[in-house]
Amino acid sequence: MATKTEPWWKGGIVYEIYPRSFKDTDGDGVGDLKGITENLDYVASLGVDAIWITPFFLSPMDDFGYDVSDYRAVDPIFGTNADFQELIEAAHYRELKVLVDYVISHTSDQHEWFKESRSSRDNPKADWYVWADPKPDGTAPNNWLSVFGGQSWQFDTRRQQYYLHNFLVSQPDLNIHNPEVQTAILAEMQFWLDAGVDGFRLDALNFAMHDTQLRDNPPAADPSRSEQPVANPYSRQQHLYDKSRDELLPFLQQVRTLLNQYENATTLAEVGDDYDRTLELIAGYSAGGDKIHMCYGFDFLSSKFSATYVRSTIERYLEGAGEGWPCWAFSNHDVTRHVSRWAVDGRGEREVALFSMALILSLRGSICLYQGEELGLPEGDIKFEDLQDPAGKTFWPEYKGRDGCRTPMPWDATKENGGFGAGKPWLPVSPAHLSLSVAAQEADADSILANYRAAIDVRDTSDALRIGDIRFEDAAEGLLVHHRTTDDQHILCVLNFTNAPVAYPQPEGVEVLLASGSSTTEIEALGYRWYWL
Repeated sequence: MATKTEPWWKGGIVYEIYPRSFKDTDGDGVGDLKGITENLDYVASLGVDAIWITPFFLSPMDDFGYDVSDYRAVDPIFGTNADFQELIEAAHYRELKVLVDYVISHTSDQHEWFKESRSSRDNPKADWYVWADPKPDGTAPNNWLSVFGGQSWQFDTRRQQYYLHNFLVSQPDLNIHNPEVQTAILAEMQFWLDAGVDGFRLDALNFAMHDTQLRDNPPAADPSRSEQPVANPYSRQQHLYDKSRDELLPFLQQVRTLLNQYENATTLAEVGDDYDRTLELIAGYSAGGDKIHMCYGFDFLSSKFSATYVRSTIERYLEGAGEGWPCWAFSNHDVTRHVSRWAVDGRGEREVALFSMALILSLRGSICLYQGEELGLPEGDIKFEDLQDPAGKTFWPEYKGRDGCRTPMPWDATKENGGFGAGKPWLPVSPAHLSLSVAAQEADADSILANYRAAIDVRDTSDALRIGDIRFEDAAEGLLVHHRTTDDQHILCVLNFTNAPVAYPQPEGVEVLLASGSSTTEIEALGYRWYWL
């Protein structure tokens, strides 16, 4: 077994938990912190290093927790602060780190900070949010758009000014340019670090600062290269001034200084921008060892599926990100599950699930796995009348929102609501998920779950796969061939993106670490091999 000498997060696997949909223990139809604690043995059995829990703070739940009204209080729908403390202790007992989702860029309009800020133009927190006067004709200060539709400015009758909201109207943007706001944010983070958390997943980090001149965004040259669906007008702008500002970097250094006071604490930042800009941002945020530990973008959260695309994306990262350490994700709580995105054009869901497992675990960098990914769950089909996501309600039917990837975790098909809990779930349990439940796969030695455990174990015991360098070699069309190496280990990974077998003779004298079939002359359709050279 390899001896881990790097920090746990470097090459680590982070399991994302969306608490509303993980496990409900009190029968109110919403998952809770106790539901996570009760199932930590299952999470630990996967071989992952950490859990990332999406927001569970006090919130009116307009955006299901990403609209925080009190950063230091657990929302009663999820439990209590004592429940979270119990969760931390239970996770640490199982050698699982705990990352919490922290929203830097905005709060709820119910947060006490905003209530004070909007009360007048001269109160102590008057400049804690982004306020601007109307144009002479009363219209918004500029052309900036909200991710959730419409302009990103809301007029407030108290101050007779507009406030900025990059997301919902009820999610006003903090003015991170203000040193007092920076100090307050760091204090909220320190509160949770002192409580025992091991770090933060920083939500939509590049939204955290705006252009103080409030310049108009230019039109996008190609809306299809946006991180937002083309059905959303947001994709039609090049977002130069409402986000992704270099002025954020000194504050990120302050964040790192705080984290450095806590042993093994880390930060994982979500960076979402146009395809051409994301890697540039990731490089700026994570290079130098004095800002963010690792970032992930949206490069693999799309429908793009080819050996050429994966290789070019990784090589673009290696060329542009400098000393930064990457983190990769194929699914999360905001996008269609990758099994459904990629199981098209004759590709089967099980085959895609196993292939994507072998692919992501072979890449250089850390990894985020979203709950249910290890079961091969496809996207849940949600009827319009069952929609909860505000984005889905706004852009239906061209964009159905994020509810399909947030349906309850299927624990046991023989139990009520697939074992999620008693009471009507906040979103319907997907019928397509029941046959893929944890209980069903635990009983199958060749299940997707069993394959994930085996592959993670191989990766965990190999320095080359976890932290080694990566080098690609040219190969037949549709094949991705890359080498993962350290000074004393060499692993060759071969993956066939096509729907037909491709010739690839097995090298002589190798040990097969992971394989989708037994052929020594070809890689089967959507097949994969990891060789120890």
